[in-house]
Formats: sequence, C-alpha cells, structure tokens
Amino acid sequence: MRLETNFSAGRYNESMKQSAGALLYRVRDGTLEVLLVHPSGNYNRHRPWSIPKGLPEVGEELERAARREVIEETDVTPAELVSLGSVVLTKSRKQVYCFAGAAGVDAAPRCASWEVDRAEFVPLDQARQLLHPEQVPLLDRLVAEIGRIRDCNA
Repeated sequence: MRLETNFSAGRYNESMKQSAGALLYRVRDGTLEVLLVHPSGNYNRHRPWSIPKGLPEVGEELERAARREVIEETDVTPAELVSLGSVVLTKSRKQVYCFAGAAGVDAAPRCASWEVDRAEFVPLDQARQLLHPEQVPLLDRLVAEIGRIRDCNA
C-alpha cells in the first residue's frame, strides 16, 4: 500500500494526515510484551505512549515507512511484518496504519531519535494503560493475529 492509496472506510480522504508504524512484540518469561515509545519534550510529560510511527515519504510504501520509523525511533530492526489495519486519531486528524511483527527476545530498544524520550518493551496489560486510547484496539488486533498464527502452526 502506498501513500497515494489513502482510503478511510472505502472513501478517499485527502484531509486526514497519514502515519505508519509498527507494533513489535516478544514473549519474555511467559509474558507478552510490546514495544512502545513516549514522545519527548516537557509538554509531552503526561501524554500517552504510542507505537513507533511517523509520516511516510511521498510514494513510500506504508510497511516500509513503518519499518523505517521503528528503526529511527528505537534502533530495533523489525523482521517480517503483517498489517493490523489502521486507527484514526481524532484530535490530530491522523490515520495510523499499523503493522505487527515479532522482535527478538534479546532486542534492546533505545531512544534513537530526539522525538522520543523512552522506548521500552512493556507487558500487554501495562501497554493498555500507557498507550494512546485510540491506539489500544491495535493491541486487541495483535492478540488476535498471534492467536491466528498459533492456530495455523498447530
């Protein structure tokens, strides 16, 4: 999917900003953890966390943009990614396309960009509390996708 393919509910939506990101996960000591980032700046101190995400470059495929943003913000390189669809951030009028993939158990995120002041794997339950409320459905989609993968491998 490329940036030019900018659809929301089946209709072209040129007034909404587009963003692409990834929800990386791992299982550590039997607990599902997801990689989240917190925006930097004193004005963001009490703001919710987010998936690593950013604006695609013109003509850049959304999955490629998501992969690039994860690396730029966390220094973690995603492996294979699958689409989790998108969510709309109402206040910022932004449609966020999300991809998901497994991260290595030894992946060590760090703040690799001035845009974030924290980059961490957090347990799923904690992620539900930290994450921007309009991004929380992505966690449910991730859990469903992991279940689907396990069913296929059973």
